[in-house]
Amino acid sequence: MKTTFQFAIIFMSMTTFGQTSEKTDEEQIKELIEKTFQEIFSDYEPQALDTCLTEDFLLLETGEVWDMEKMRSYVERSGERRSTVKRLNYFDFIEIKIEGKMAWVAYHNNAKFKQGEEIVREMNWIESATAILTDEGWKLQMLHSTVKQ
Repeated sequence: MKTTFQFAIIFMSMTTFGQTSEKTDEEQIKELIEKTFQEIFSDYEPQALDTCLTEDFLLLETGEVWDMEKMRSYVERSGERRSTVKRLNYFDFIEIKIEGKMAWVAYHNNAKFKQGEEIVREMNWIESATAILTDEGWKLQMLHSTVKQ
């Protein structure tokens, strides 16, 4: 009886831990958006281009098309500048649709640019993105960004 009770406790613990450690696809996609903006557009980390974006990624930014070559150049140049201004990103997700290994997401993006404690600039966009599920997890394949006036 004691062994059965101990087995039941261990089994329930394993089941509970397994359920809470799994993130939904929707949560993973939200984290992907947040990580992409933090690591690429705030921290200018070149390795994030490979971990967050597909090889054929396109950014449609205010009438321009940015491919991976342009993205790498942007991250490299921005990282070299060593600005004292820090970008803080905030997101308000509108909708996420997932079908198999493809997803799209629509959201409001707000960035505050701070120098010390002072906000020196604020920008707002409405954006949409597509993501695909790869062997390495979700990656953005396309991002469309429109500045809100």
